[in-house]
Amino acid sequence: MQSDKLVIIPTYNEVENISEMIHAIMALEELFDLLVIDDQSPDGTAEMVKVAKSDFPGRIHLLQREGKQGLGTAYIDGFQYALARNYAFIFEMDADFSHNPADLPKLYRACAEDGFDMAIGSRYITGVNVVNWPMGRVLMSFFASKYVQLVTGIPIKDTTAGFVCYRERVLRAFPLEKVKFIGYAFQIEMKFTTWKMGFKIVEIPIIFTDRTKGTSKMSKHIFREAIFGVIYMKVKSWFKKYPSSQTG
Repeated sequence: MQSDKLVIIPTYNEVENISEMIHAIMALEELFDLLVIDDQSPDGTAEMVKVAKSDFPGRIHLLQREGKQGLGTAYIDGFQYALARNYAFIFEMDADFSHNPADLPKLYRACAEDGFDMAIGSRYITGVNVVNWPMGRVLMSFFASKYVQLVTGIPIKDTTAGFVCYRERVLRAFPLEKVKFIGYAFQIEMKFTTWKMGFKIVEIPIIFTDRTKGTSKMSKHIFREAIFGVIYMKVKSWFKKYPSSQTG
């Protein structure tokens, strides 16, 4: 039986985490389907997903792409996959347990019961809730979000968060074909555009725990894209007409 909720997890070399993550999501009392989007991981991540698919027929899906194409394009492909299959609630989530799968129902309830269109698993809405990060990285992430708020005016404290629930109507109204960024600036762009379209957004406090297995995909190029991309987005917004949430 298909759930009305789809969790999208992009992967590249996550063989150490993906099987455990799949079983954690499948064990939730609330029913969530899962789409793994793998960019030709040489470590066998996709093969692990294929094994798990047989254990949970119809609930686990795998999209294999040619080579590393970036976080943003993976989510865009996932959103299109979800919309084509009429999922009502679509989630973004990392594979490495930095996002706790037990928090998925909290994001779902914020949209399904409380009427929000986007629910963000936020590290900074109640202070700084980050575990196992070096202090330098905590400060960089925290002040990056402050920088985004200052430049764009967006009333969101964790603008780079990658743990998100969307109602279907947001993504149907969203100009997905015009999304510019593929790295962490993608997360900022999605939130900024959703806000500009007039959708209702809420931040739900979570505890973010740095990965204990595998390797981080953060790079200087990704960070630069986020810093300069924010200015580009703000300037472009002065001349851009956004779709209205009322027509989504």
